[in-house]
Amino acid sequence: MVLGRRLIGLLVVLALAFPAAAAATSSAPSAQLTSLESGVLLQLNQIRAAHDLAPLSISAALDASAAEHTRQMGSLGYFEHDSADGAAFWQRIEQWYSTTGCHYWAVGENILWESPDIDATDAMRLWMASPEHRANILDPQWRNIGISAIHFDAAPGTYQGDPVTIVTTDFGVRSR
Repeated sequence: MVLGRRLIGLLVVLALAFPAAAAATSSAPSAQLTSLESGVLLQLNQIRAAHDLAPLSISAALDASAAEHTRQMGSLGYFEHDSADGAAFWQRIEQWYSTTGCHYWAVGENILWESPDIDATDAMRLWMASPEHRANILDPQWRNIGISAIHFDAAPGTYQGDPVTIVTTDFGVRSR
């Protein structure tokens, strides 16, 4: 049995408060959550409700962004907010969650990995114990979220070939 290792990452808000320039757009499939992803959403919204904050709704665009990043980290063996090609996290998210026509656009991201598995309760406990992650979860501006939780049987690089579960949450808000 592999001993559990917990690492968490956070990238706080990048906000653009201007008439946004045109951005690349991609069509995203409708969100279909796994039980772990559903549990994360449920617990996030319970925590937000306990702090009198609006619930987060799933965005297919943010879901696609989170899934792409989770797959990339697990298959290429790294654990960072930036993409493998060096693009900043917000540039990756913007490809899915467009700034086109927006007067205000902001995104944030929490990432986490556990070897070999994690459940929603443990993910929330770890994120809420970290001041930066907690701040992201309790940020009153967020309205949308994308959640990706993927298990890799033998992830390379940072994960040393071990089985891991990687969770990415992409937070967003935009107004037109």
